[in-house]
Amino acid sequence: MRLLRPKPIPCIQVVEIVTAYLEGTMPARDRRRFEAHLAACEHCGEYVAQIRATVSVVGALPPDALSDEALAALQDVCAAWFAGD
Repeated sequence: MRLLRPKPIPCIQVVEIVTAYLEGTMPARDRRRFEAHLAACEHCGEYVAQIRATVSVVGALPPDALSDEALAALQDVCAAWFAGD
């Protein structure tokens, strides 16, 4: 029986699944693939480090710390990003 090598994760997918990785909800096999990609890709490793730092700072904010205007601005940025603008 021949073992199949897992398919490498492309950089764009790292961006899409980083939340599952950081929250620990990623299946073990995918986590190994993700970490193998990080070990080989300096840019993605830096991206994950930046997201980790952002979460550690922003995650400490109480939910009501943002004004309605700031929340709306953040939602606009996210919507534009997802729309590809």
